[in-house]
Amino acid sequence: MTATTTSPVVWVQVMQALVARELVDGFGLPERQAAALLGLVPSSVSQYLSGKRLGPRLARYLDNEAARRIARSTAQRLMEEPGGPPVVLEAAIALGELYDQPTRKRRAGAGSSIRPALRREAPRWLRNRIVGEQNAVAECMRLAQRSRDELTRALFRQIASDSLRHAEIVASLAAYLDRGVTSSVPTGITREDVEHLIEREHEAEENSGNDLGPELGGVMRILWNSMVADEQKHERVLQELLQAGLVAGVRSPPRRTKGTS
Repeated sequence: MTATTTSPVVWVQVMQALVARELVDGFGLPERQAAALLGLVPSSVSQYLSGKRLGPRLARYLDNEAARRIARSTAQRLMEEPGGPPVVLEAAIALGELYDQPTRKRRAGAGSSIRPALRREAPRWLRNRIVGEQNAVAECMRLAQRSRDELTRALFRQIASDSLRHAEIVASLAAYLDRGVTSSVPTGITREDVEHLIEREHEAEENSGNDLGPELGGVMRILWNSMVADEQKHERVLQELLQAGLVAGVRSPPRRTKGTS
């Protein structure tokens, strides 16, 4: 197989898909049980099995004996001693190191402009962070399954979604650091695009009426406050993006939605 450079996030997804197939097709587990072992929601396993997620990228490894061997041993480990995402992460790292030759060369420090101390320690720091986030995903999904009401389930699913996104962000940062890149500028968007999005966010807040937080209690208040915190974070991130080297350009016309003239 030709060596390619692949994002760490993709290696994790490929291994999740391969292990899901081994658990369901090889060991005969129900999709829901396979999802629990992997720390995923059942719909993700269904998409991996149907080929809707990853598609052609996954097909390269389905008939590859080395990849299948790693996936098979990982599935066996999960069944014998469930370890969830950290076990899959280890397998994904092994798969990436097996096929991603350019990445291995970069890890040796070729052409890196990062401080030597950071270059030595960053991979371990980032790997530990990914493992921690993946552990949080598995624990949140377990608690969501134990919850007896939809609002509590929604709360833990939200935390799980955030942790999974954090793991993906850290993996992407690791890929850039691997190449010796410590700073990047946004591409493909303009200041006008971001300013327009900020306007939309403000309009949504203004049209949502009064703050319901003080009127709610318990989990309902927690969920409402989490949305408010997200909006505040979006505002801060977008403002920082405006200062990150965006160029001016012509704003794309808004898409016409059904029912508008």
